[in-house]
Amino acid sequence: MEIINRRQRMTSVARKIRREQDKTIGLVPTMGALHEGHLSLVREARRMCDVVVVSVFVNPTQFGPGEDFEHYPRDLTKDTALLTDYNVDYIFAPTVEEIYPRGFSTYVNVEGLSEQLEGASRPGHFRGVATVVTILLNTVRPDFAFFGQKDAQQALVIRRLVRDLAFDAEIVILPIVREDSGLAISSRNLYLTNDEQQSAAVIHRALIKAKNAFKEGERSAGRLADLIRTTVEAEPRARLDYVAITDTETLEKVDRIEEKPTLIAVAAYIGKTRLIDNTILNKVKKKDGAAPQ
Repeated sequence: MEIINRRQRMTSVARKIRREQDKTIGLVPTMGALHEGHLSLVREARRMCDVVVVSVFVNPTQFGPGEDFEHYPRDLTKDTALLTDYNVDYIFAPTVEEIYPRGFSTYVNVEGLSEQLEGASRPGHFRGVATVVTILLNTVRPDFAFFGQKDAQQALVIRRLVRDLAFDAEIVILPIVREDSGLAISSRNLYLTNDEQQSAAVIHRALIKAKNAFKEGERSAGRLADLIRTTVEAEPRARLDYVAITDTETLEKVDRIEEKPTLIAVAAYIGKTRLIDNTILNKVKKKDGAAPQ
């Protein structure tokens, strides 16, 4: 396994793999602080591709003022040790200056999908995401890039980005990985105390209540949202940011859930830590096992 810090070196290595070795490349973009959610992406990349590249880069442009960029967990040594066990071929771990050199002034914005939900709560967030993903895709030129369903809106933004800008990469979205409590695994879970960890499970419980109510015949998006809101707000350590019930492709809000796949997305603060989670109603199952959930 080689750790690469320079964009030029990563581009050169990837070009040689494609042109001279005729091998497929899988890219797993991460911000480090690796956990089982990331590792599930690495395992699928290893299964599908000849060569696996994991990027480790805490992207400053997707953090807003007052967010946790400076305190976001960083431990490349620990991340490298974890990835050694998964036969990763390359870790691309550039500096901020390498990705955004002096004078950098070009940004990518996926209009429409970027302004809702997380985009409304975190203005500019998806401009940062779309820009860094564009740089990574241009640098590595992977055949496949792997992301998790926990960041459902991010997955939609990236798929639209790849389609609109005609990147020659297939985006693979894998299911949410959860703690035993149901809490979606996230690097930000490291911020939670033991008591907050237990309290944070209320987000998943609220989603499960809504999903069960839907299975029992409830079709009103408003009533399902109220059920989630009531459940989360009953937890003293929780403060709801938003609950949204939308079309899975457009993120347009729905009033009544019919036969189409429908996304229920939740963001909540547990103490000072902001967490997100989601589930999909009327989910379409895929034969390759990569359907989101």
